[in-house]
Amino acid sequence: MIEDNGKNKRIAKNTFYLYIRMLFSMVISLYTSRVVLNTLGVEDFGIYNVVAGVISMFSFLNTSMSGAVSRFFAYAIGTNNWKHLQNTFSSALTIHLIIALFIMVLSETVGLWFLQNKLVIPENRILAANIIYQFSILTSMIAIIQVPYVAMIMAYERMSVYACIEIINVLLKLVIVILLIYITFDKLIIYGLLLLISTLIISVIYGTYCTKKIESCRFCLLGDKKLIYSMFTFSGWDLYGNASVLARTQGVNILLNMFFGAVLNAASGIASQIQTAVMSFAGSVLSAVRPQMIKSYAVGDYNRMIYLIYKASIYTSILLLLFTIPLLIETDFILALWLSEVPIYAGILCRYVLLFNLFANLSSVVVSAIHATGKIKRPSLINGTFYLSVIPFAYIAFYVGSQPQLAYIYNIFAVLAGLLSNVWTLHLYIPCFSFKQYAWLVLCRTVCVGSLTFFATYFFSKLFDAGWIRLICVGLFSTILLLVTTYFILMTNRERKLLKLRLL
Repeated sequence: MIEDNGKNKRIAKNTFYLYIRMLFSMVISLYTSRVVLNTLGVEDFGIYNVVAGVISMFSFLNTSMSGAVSRFFAYAIGTNNWKHLQNTFSSALTIHLIIALFIMVLSETVGLWFLQNKLVIPENRILAANIIYQFSILTSMIAIIQVPYVAMIMAYERMSVYACIEIINVLLKLVIVILLIYITFDKLIIYGLLLLISTLIISVIYGTYCTKKIESCRFCLLGDKKLIYSMFTFSGWDLYGNASVLARTQGVNILLNMFFGAVLNAASGIASQIQTAVMSFAGSVLSAVRPQMIKSYAVGDYNRMIYLIYKASIYTSILLLLFTIPLLIETDFILALWLSEVPIYAGILCRYVLLFNLFANLSSVVVSAIHATGKIKRPSLINGTFYLSVIPFAYIAFYVGSQPQLAYIYNIFAVLAGLLSNVWTLHLYIPCFSFKQYAWLVLCRTVCVGSLTFFATYFFSKLFDAGWIRLICVGLFSTILLLVTTYFILMTNRERKLLKLRLL
């Protein structure tokens, strides 16, 4: 019990560090996004999003391996096998070097052909698009090689270090935006170049810290061949799921470009930035919990693992709802404050990605637990099929003249189906994890709290005219009501008693 309290305090401390980083990042990102959109213009902003998205399509290998690396690192630390951990690091870095080279080849062949023959780019911006495409390839390669270093820091739960480096990363982005205002050369090209330089700087910082401060970060060329095979086997089953997620996201983005042009990509880019910013609140908690979830499974402490699943699911959902509900109601006003020129459809796309976030967050928690077991074949195949189905649906919908938001609506149903499938899969792998109990304690009660708070706040907002006063009142009202409903519906009797003791 005392040991668990110590672990809980470590989670709380690490969550605090990640929140400091996240809040700082969000404030800076809101400013930089506005300036980048204004400086580049809607068309160039849309071009950058769709061109960079082509590279993202080829990063599915890296996404799969990132999950494998994080899991193997945390598992090795949980079993106190330090020699195995060092071999794991060398193997992981070797794999990521190979992936970086593979993605470069894929991007310079298939990706380049797609860019030049399929994307809708204005004639006078084709050269700029090709140049930033090359910058994006290099940026992606550097980010890929950096992954094992970041994963090692996270596995050791050194969130304060991670937070500090990421704050430096955000400050570099701010410097880029300031420089962009005063540069007279082609701003789109310069933007891509400066992002490449900032990524390189951050990668060097991560590598230097890990090499000097973490003894296990000693690279041996090729690493352990058996371990490399194990990682590839693990990630191989995850490959289909991750490739499907990326194909869904970037595939819809490309379809928006093909049917509606670069202006819709600008709206999609804004929605994506809102989605990332809001999800970072939940991601901070999950990043702090995930290593302990894997370590608990490694030592056979399933009760602790299930406890972490429930609490991470509930409290990340509440954190999301704190921001999602006011944003859903005040989307248009907030976008008008944030952006001097709001792209068409930006408001409605933002609302749908906010709803998508709620179910995607719950699914992420359960998937993290499944990854701890190492049995990822079933969930990857099932979830990947759900996610991949969004692309043909979107194509048919756009082809017959449907509105762009229809793809986002279907996306919500796909992720909900994936969530239910993941919960059932985890129950099959760990029988003491109850599907019915999760559905009642987490899913039903969270939806109940969110729905009650949203509708009450929505009707409350009708008492005011749109503006700053309504925004502030809506934010305060929804926060108070959400906390009250959380206290009575989501918290256990023990948690309520502990809260009273600490407050009184």
